[in-house]
Amino acid sequence: MSDTPSKPIIASPSATAGSAHIISARRTLELEIAGLQALEASLEGPFSACIETLAGIKGRVIITGMGKSGHVGHKIAATMASLGTPTQFVHPGEASHGDMGMITPDDAVLALSWSGGASELTDIILYTKRFGIPLISMTSKADSALGQAADILLELPQAKEACPNGLAPTTSTTMQMALGDAIAIALLEKRGFSAEDYKVFHPGGKLGAMLAHVGELMHKGNELPLAPADMLMSEALPRMTEKSLGALGIVDDENNLLGVITDGDLRRHMSADFLSKTAGEVMTKDPKTIPPTLLAAEALQLLNSTGITSFFVVADSQPVGFIHMHDLLRAGIA
Repeated sequence: MSDTPSKPIIASPSATAGSAHIISARRTLELEIAGLQALEASLEGPFSACIETLAGIKGRVIITGMGKSGHVGHKIAATMASLGTPTQFVHPGEASHGDMGMITPDDAVLALSWSGGASELTDIILYTKRFGIPLISMTSKADSALGQAADILLELPQAKEACPNGLAPTTSTTMQMALGDAIAIALLEKRGFSAEDYKVFHPGGKLGAMLAHVGELMHKGNELPLAPADMLMSEALPRMTEKSLGALGIVDDENNLLGVITDGDLRRHMSADFLSKTAGEVMTKDPKTIPPTLLAAEALQLLNSTGITSFFVVADSQPVGFIHMHDLLRAGIA
């Protein structure tokens, strides 16, 4: 018997079965798209009131919901927090057993329930009324307990679930998620939340690296390979080699960048009298440069589009740093 492990057999669907699967998937997407289109058409004054209220509170946005609405609420809370709106999800069941203390009079509550009749929300609803906390309800039933208690009602349009039995929340949760995204983005725009602000909440991983600025990743200070224009190549070449960056910046008496010498310049000017030439004679004048404030992701795109592997980083005509494609790749930008 062979010791070689057998590969799992993956059955290829028949043409008929495959077509049925695609039809099913398209039907699901069509129903959910129809729900989103109905949601878009239903946006009116209450949405604007919701944004103004949430932007005006001193505390946090408290999001709550039960079951699938709770799962959606967790995602909405995470999105809003990442976009600069202090937000926390509070489970309605846990709220009834002590977690109500997480909600303060400075907060606003955004409660999600498709039917508006989740009994677990009762205590939170009563709590908001007791302490005058704004209650924003996201539900499809305006006449439900949650709908009637709302200070601001975000009424979701009636839409057919993609589940053929009409049971599993599908179209309904898609609309909830989309409306949550709309709230988060509208708050972002109202606050003027920028990419730099976004980086504060995403310092780690690839996203943090993409939002870093060139000034945070560049070589600087004594690492910079610089030389005056009148320096002979017999001296300039060892200086370029010493810094190991593959380039040499040529500056004037006021430290303004005049040009750059790269390995390509060395090859083009190689001759018997090469070492007696000045750096100014060998350099490429007016090289492409970038500012230290440029996003690292934009720097990588510029390197790729120009075919250049490195740039001097310049501020007020003076070299303040040097960045190589390898520096960006090591930082996790790709």
